[in-house]
Amino acid sequence: MARYAAFLRAINVGGHVVTMERLRECFAACGLKGAETFLASGNVVFESDGKAEALERKIAARLRAELGYEVATFVRAMEEVAAVARYAAFPGVRVEKPAAVNVGFLRAPMTADGVRVLMGFRTEVDEFHVAGREIYWLCRVRQSDSEFTNARFEKAAGVRATFRGMNTVMKLAAKFEVGR
Repeated sequence: MARYAAFLRAINVGGHVVTMERLRECFAACGLKGAETFLASGNVVFESDGKAEALERKIAARLRAELGYEVATFVRAMEEVAAVARYAAFPGVRVEKPAAVNVGFLRAPMTADGVRVLMGFRTEVDEFHVAGREIYWLCRVRQSDSEFTNARFEKAAGVRATFRGMNTVMKLAAKFEVGR
């Protein structure tokens, strides 16, 4: 069995509250083994013999049925999570407080038009890099002070995404190190 991470978009927003226990139960109901939540923020690690794309559809359908609303789901093999954690999207850039590097997970690589839309959000505050199914976002101020938001990006690009801080991705990769 392979180990995967599911990154869930907006699981606990808009008046919705889902306990991590209920989330693990939803994953178990999908037939996924050893579901473990990470940092109570829509990150679930589990084991399965399935393929990532099929798992995304299966998990999203179960969450919609159980919770009554759509939860965009992005699944990565733990090897992919480890590669994202190691990836140097902004080489030579020192990230100082309050700046942060974030990773946006997509279901598929962005089209050329999608990349153009994303790059239209660049400012002296926000910088972006695209690699495969991930968007790397360097925010040089507090994110709440940035004009870039996931919702604005999704609307403009016509794709779904969920963002995590690089620190979260690095901690997740370290905790569930491949080969453990």
